[in-house]
Amino acid sequence: MTKQEQLAQYSWRYEGDWARIANAIRREEPPGSETIKDRYVTIYDEAYPQSLRTLRYPPWVLFYRGNLDLLNTSCATIVGSRRMTWYGKASAELSASILSEHFTLVSGLAKGVDAIVHRVAIAKGSHTIGVIGCGLNTRYPKENEYLYKRMEEEQLILSEYPSNTGVKRHHFPWRNRILAALGDCVIVTQASYKSGTMCTVN
Repeated sequence: MTKQEQLAQYSWRYEGDWARIANAIRREEPPGSETIKDRYVTIYDEAYPQSLRTLRYPPWVLFYRGNLDLLNTSCATIVGSRRMTWYGKASAELSASILSEHFTLVSGLAKGVDAIVHRVAIAKGSHTIGVIGCGLNTRYPKENEYLYKRMEEEQLILSEYPSNTGVKRHHFPWRNRILAALGDCVIVTQASYKSGTMCTVN
């Protein structure tokens, strides 16, 4: 078994939990033998994005659906509130429209600003990456089902959580470090002072 396969097995066993995977590596735990159907790239792979290697806690494994080559493009991250005012919506649409001409747009595939960012990029024939806080088999929120389908076929969806992992509240702020690192810049269109968006900024 390669070291990449071993990491994927640890990730499956511990549902992508960074610290528990680190402990498994440290203890040299025997890997499992789960059949992992999702494609993935690990921190040991050349295709792993350099921008994530600079993180204090880089994800060990990134499971993905779609075009992994989009990680080699210049990216801009746009984030914001799930509950938008009319101004937040207008800001998101304008920002995404302008930046999609020069960058692959990165956001979190949540409702609100995230959904607008992905939708605008697709409508303009540009590229977009969604970084989610659950396994790839989970469509969350349900209202973005159509975006998931479009993006896993034509764009890129990333998760550090294997497909057997459901929705867990603490995954989303932890996921935000990936959103921040992938973008050459981070644009906030609307956010409350204490929010996941500001966690991304920090």
